[in-house]
Amino acid sequence: MALNPFFQQGSSSEQRLIQQLINEQLRMYGVEVAYIPRKFVKKETIIREISASKFNDNFMIEAYINTYDGYTGAGDILTKFGMSLKDEVNLVISRERFEDFISPFLESMPDDEITITTRPREGDIIYFPLGKRLFEVKFVEHEKPFYQLGNLYVYELQCELFEYEDEIGGWEGMDTTVEEIDATLKTQGYINDLELFAFTSQAQATVGISSGYIRRIILNNDGYRYTSTPTVAISSAPSGGTNATAVAITSCIGGVCSIDRILLTNAGAGYTTTPTISFIGGGGSGADATCEIITDSYGITNVAITTGGYGYINSPSVTFGSPGFGGNSAYGAAVVSIGNTISRILISDAGSGYGNTSITIASPPSPTGIGTYIFNEVVTGSISGAKASVKSWDKDTSILQIGITSGEFLPGETIVGSASSSRYTLKKYNVSPSSDKYEQNDEIEAEADLIIDFSESNPFGNY
Repeated sequence: MALNPFFQQGSSSEQRLIQQLINEQLRMYGVEVAYIPRKFVKKETIIREISASKFNDNFMIEAYINTYDGYTGAGDILTKFGMSLKDEVNLVISRERFEDFISPFLESMPDDEITITTRPREGDIIYFPLGKRLFEVKFVEHEKPFYQLGNLYVYELQCELFEYEDEIGGWEGMDTTVEEIDATLKTQGYINDLELFAFTSQAQATVGISSGYIRRIILNNDGYRYTSTPTVAISSAPSGGTNATAVAITSCIGGVCSIDRILLTNAGAGYTTTPTISFIGGGGSGADATCEIITDSYGITNVAITTGGYGYINSPSVTFGSPGFGGNSAYGAAVVSIGNTISRILISDAGSGYGNTSITIASPPSPTGIGTYIFNEVVTGSISGAKASVKSWDKDTSILQIGITSGEFLPGETIVGSASSSRYTLKKYNVSPSSDKYEQNDEIEAEADLIIDFSESNPFGNY
């Protein structure tokens, strides 16, 4: 049977009235939120999965908080990886307001960035100003209330707390132009820093010579069960002389260390008899060493760094000037500091037969530095083969922010951009997986080890 023609199921004027009343209610009782559409940057060609996206637009719109008594969801959960926040919120926005004030802007964007423009989309972000938090739209309910007077008037956005993922890149990936929003994301995300450089300088040093010095230290027994590097103690020189000093270099296997060699930091001066050498601390025992002294000739006793240079990745070769006729050449090893400079020279053999002499420290490797990395391009390490996607590139500070795809980059290799062909030398690799203040797994593990140490063979006893 047909419907009664004398009763309307909703006229256009009635539908407009309801829409206007809803719009007015939202303006009165809602909150102003920022709707941030997700733009697609890169799609996988096989299964069309979005591997990179960005958020750099925002649209203010009024929304009613449907969960007025607080956040829903699982709340704050303590997991083995730290605190996990599972807050949810439901927001109601006007269909007419979205279609009139947001859709036209979305329609003007490239089709490969925005695929749906007529309604809110799952994956877009809502900035909730009351809690100063970002929520991701997980589901859009468009039929609630269910066809009042034959029409639909609102969208209900079911949102979960947004988790910053590696697919979103730095300031280029998240730059909404709203300072309050961008500030909350400045230090977040699974992004690592590559500190690059494009220039180097050679280190310079001077040497001191003397007689009555230790030419070299001979390791007779490397010891065993050292847990840290022991201190090398050398008996004092006679009055008026200079005490010799040395450091032990250890090698470790399975957490158990032994002494590999002993290098002089100062060969001393004025010794007339062979000094004794002993080892203090380190947790081990059994190490034994003797030394050879030279009393009738001059050798290299110390090296003073005048310029540490810049750009050193590995220890460079060190060359001393030639000794006199019948003398023995000196040998040393350079120590590279954290700042990629030379901090000191250790002497393995002080030589003999030297007059005035010089020292040459090899130049650092030739750096590579050209081009500008492009957001989301793949960069590859020339030696390690590690790959990552570019998140941001600051040429002034030479900091390249990346999201690791595979492998681990090695200092000294060239980082090559696949699209830009940019090439810079890696100085330092700063690993910073996340700055989430709720991730406390390291602190939890440290506190747990104070109670039970599972690195012991039997954490519950003394054997």
